[in-house]
Amino acid sequence: MTAHPWTIPEDVEAERLHEVERTGLLDTPAEERFDKITRMARRVLGVPAASLSLMDTDRQWFKSVQGIDLDEVPREKTVCRTTIARSYRRPDAPALIVPDAAADPEFSEIPGVGGPDGIRFYAGYPLYGPSGHPVGTFCIYDFEPRHFDADQVEAFVEMAEWAQREVERSDEIDRAARIQEQLLPRPISGLPGFEVATVCLPAYMVGGDFFDHYRVNDTLMIAVADVMGKGLGAAIVASAVRASVRGASRFLDRYRPAGSAVDTGEVATLAAEHLTQDFEHTGTYVTALLAAVDLPTGVVTYTDAGHGLAMIRRADGRVESLAGGGLPIGILPDTTWDSAQARLDPGDLLVICSDGLLDLLDQASARAPLREFIAPHACPSSLVEAVRSLVSGQPPLDDVTVVAVRRETR
Repeated sequence: MTAHPWTIPEDVEAERLHEVERTGLLDTPAEERFDKITRMARRVLGVPAASLSLMDTDRQWFKSVQGIDLDEVPREKTVCRTTIARSYRRPDAPALIVPDAAADPEFSEIPGVGGPDGIRFYAGYPLYGPSGHPVGTFCIYDFEPRHFDADQVEAFVEMAEWAQREVERSDEIDRAARIQEQLLPRPISGLPGFEVATVCLPAYMVGGDFFDHYRVNDTLMIAVADVMGKGLGAAIVASAVRASVRGASRFLDRYRPAGSAVDTGEVATLAAEHLTQDFEHTGTYVTALLAAVDLPTGVVTYTDAGHGLAMIRRADGRVESLAGGGLPIGILPDTTWDSAQARLDPGDLLVICSDGLLDLLDQASARAPLREFIAPHACPSSLVEAVRSLVSGQPPLDDVTVVAVRRETR
């Protein structure tokens, strides 16, 4: 093969590869937001193939590809390496358009170019990482030579800019995911006679599920909520809900008579008052299960705001659903919620989960499979590990959250 006239400067390659890692996209599953771009490129520009890829140390890896059956190719066997290298020397003209690669000595000897089913036309545009280094390319291909007019070039560049915005959003989402994980409560300990285990696994990098637990005097406060929708928007609303619920419970605790149970209905009602405008402006709502476990007695005071996914596994293995009721928060203004009570006897396990777990059990609404899933697990850590195993074998379509609290046997 002839020497390649465009090479990436050696002094920047290490930084460029670091940028590739920082995108958080390498070797991740396909995403509709990228596939939509490559599908649209084929339709709008009338080409049989399009791709969005990252250029790693020794390979070109395709995050999205349409019209060509590829996952990755060796880096030295790609036209895209020229697109990336060229961007350092021609930042004023980043698009590389090759009307007939088979007739161009620079590309004709690259495997996959020319021949009966080989690439002839190529257009590539570099995609940049957080610090401005090119990390990959957005490309379109044809198996016949062709020429683009000015309007087609403009359309190609606009679609490349769309791809760039999605790459940048990936970096933002990665940072949001780290922050959301950091906002989850740390494992709680020092609860005499109780053990707690939790898991919160978003379907995407960020999610609309959240849980919270904290101690107020002799009461363990628990909240599990599921915001309508998925992704970053739901995550932002979830943060507001978490803060409002925690703030409402601490505010009401100041005026609670000594020795009286926490009224979780009042907590839900006060939190909803704070959130009314947020829900009106965003057009969303949240289901929630709020619980207050009295540590000396095991009495559980709870409020179900449209959630319906709280159960108690008794010490003898029976699983009982806690009675549901109440609208989700954000459906109607001025809604109030009541509280109900149950009791954890020694050996009993309180389980509160989100409906993402139902989806994994292939049940959108029936509770029997959920009870069967919970029944074999007498301790919180065992149940949480079973949930993690279930998710690892079957990536969820919705966020999965579980909080499990066991009253220990004497």
